[in-house]
Amino acid sequence: MYDYLVVGSGLFGAVFARQATDAGKKVLVIDKRPNVAGNVYTEKVEGINFHKYGAHIFHTNNTEVWNYVNRFATFNRFTNSPVANYKGELYSMPFNMYTFNKMWGVVTPEEAAAKIEEQKKEITGEPRNLEEQAISLVGRDIYEKLVKGYTEKQWGRDCKELPAFDNNYFNALYQGIPIGGYTKLVANLLDGIDVQLNEDYLEDRAKWDALADKVVYTGAIDAFFDYTLGNLEYRSIRFENEVLNIPNFQGNAAVNYTDRETPWTRIIEHKWFEFGKDENGNDLPKTIISREYSSEWKPGDEPYYPVNDEKNGALYKEYRALADQEGKVIFGGRLGEYKYYDMDAVIASALECVKRELR
Repeated sequence: MYDYLVVGSGLFGAVFARQATDAGKKVLVIDKRPNVAGNVYTEKVEGINFHKYGAHIFHTNNTEVWNYVNRFATFNRFTNSPVANYKGELYSMPFNMYTFNKMWGVVTPEEAAAKIEEQKKEITGEPRNLEEQAISLVGRDIYEKLVKGYTEKQWGRDCKELPAFDNNYFNALYQGIPIGGYTKLVANLLDGIDVQLNEDYLEDRAKWDALADKVVYTGAIDAFFDYTLGNLEYRSIRFENEVLNIPNFQGNAAVNYTDRETPWTRIIEHKWFEFGKDENGNDLPKTIISREYSSEWKPGDEPYYPVNDEKNGALYKEYRALADQEGKVIFGGRLGEYKYYDMDAVIASALECVKRELR
């Protein structure tokens, strides 16, 4: 008999399992996929750590979380600096003097600030949506060229229909990619813990529930309740992957396509997350690219991003009320809590959850 059955071997599940095990609890982790690590799963292809479910760049201001993950992996010094491609014009991201020079021809911070200040005046009062917030922060020109198209493709909604956002474009104290890939990090978290793969909890819930005193469930909360209150909405992503027999496709890990007309949101070139080198420091002769297409989730798709709007927020509250009545089940993670978590926040949430649980 186990103390905890952890459903899902992504970051929340793996961290909970590690902490509970270290506290002397007996834990079983199951996952419906043939591998651990959930959506941060990476696999070696042509010597490159390929981010199968989309690019993951670890970034945090939380020193406790940073120290924690560094117990299980060594991180390189990768810093997220995507390039924005707007109809063939290339802009530097996050926004900096190169961006402002390309946009307006300005050459000093004072000139750039004056231009932004002048355009920000368009919004008076508290921003009511993402469009107004973006303009109030960076002005109309940057919003139109570098924010609007990309965001509307990603979320499938007009920026006026999206809520104001958390303004944190990777101004993080700590950034990096685990050397050897995220799968290695998660495998280290799960070292010495019982793990069973290719096992779908929802297909035989009674069997799995009988194995443990408590269940930590990191799947979709609406799926747990068999969609009895209706489907929560998610955004999904389709990946078009190519192995190319050239050493360099775009010269950068991420290029965001910020116009509305280009069907993909961005192209990831995976080798640049580890500076184009293998583990021995040799240049890699080939490259792998992934074009990302954002879409509405439908049954059978991978759910990636919960949709943060009023309708879904209200439905989640109803599911949360049902979850609160499940004395034996702890719901956690991006899908279990229907929350758009970054990786560091998922880890912090798991650490806090296990602390409360073992108190």
